[in-house]
Amino acid sequence: MTTVGTEPGDMANFSSLQSPWTTFGNCTGEGAIFQDIYIPLIYSVLFLVCFPGNIIVISVYVFKMRPWKSSTIIMLNLAITDLLYVSCLPFLIQYYASGENWIFGEFMCKLVRFNFYFNTYSSILFLTCYSLFRFIVVVYPMNCFSIQKRRWAVAACAVVWVVSLLLASPIFHVITTQQNAHRWICQDLTNSADLFTVRWYNWLLTTFAFFLPLVTVTLCYAVIIYTLARGPHTGTAYKQKARLLAMVLLAVFYVCFLPFHIFRGVRIELTIHPVSCRTMRRVRDIFTVTQSLASLNTFGNLILYVALGDNFQQAILSVCKLIMKTNKK
Repeated sequence: MTTVGTEPGDMANFSSLQSPWTTFGNCTGEGAIFQDIYIPLIYSVLFLVCFPGNIIVISVYVFKMRPWKSSTIIMLNLAITDLLYVSCLPFLIQYYASGENWIFGEFMCKLVRFNFYFNTYSSILFLTCYSLFRFIVVVYPMNCFSIQKRRWAVAACAVVWVVSLLLASPIFHVITTQQNAHRWICQDLTNSADLFTVRWYNWLLTTFAFFLPLVTVTLCYAVIIYTLARGPHTGTAYKQKARLLAMVLLAVFYVCFLPFHIFRGVRIELTIHPVSCRTMRRVRDIFTVTQSLASLNTFGNLILYVALGDNFQQAILSVCKLIMKTNKK
């Protein structure tokens, strides 16, 4: 076991062969209190907004949106994955509110953590597919009729489901529960005992499942905005809609997903290499914020559905009016 110190009593001893919960037991305190308050609050608001929100969105797409276009099919699948994720938030709210004491068993720990990563990467891939479809429609309008057929969107969504399941499936191997003092910890990727596997798994996810889609989406919307600026739609509502979509979608990538991937990698590397407890606490607090930002992609997706166009907005209004009439009766 290696130790590095600059301040007595304020160091974390680490080993790449030991669980960070075994070697990092003294690095608790204010950061843990911050986490126990901040995460339950954010997750509670997210659940109260996004659980009913995604049910309404799915209902609108299934019962109100006609005809079904490629974008409709992709966004319906995105809403389904978001609903699956927010359905697990009550487990995490209880866990963090109780001072990180997991009471639901090992399988549920694995499932809830799996659900987070499945939602993260399925969202990234669905939004990338949507961006590619939109890129083809705007940049190559004369050649887009075949790609707009619903079978292409169905095939793309099927591929995203399979790839996302494969990307998230190692979570069942590297995540487990571990007893620490008088509580049970539901490990996350950043505090798994299998640090060597987690390190390479993290770089694989970050490089191929995030940064590659990030570059793809950024280039797609850069070309889309450039094409519309030079085309006949300049100064029209169509151009404004394209800009709004680009802003919302890129905000999901750069605000929700980018900080999370950066600080997840930083925290894993600092778990492997010895640093002071003070440094680790700061990184942990920043990672806590970025983790909740990643979860906020479900809220960003709700904004994206509304920004898609007048058809969805009108359908939402009709559903809300129907709900209000039903409640009055």
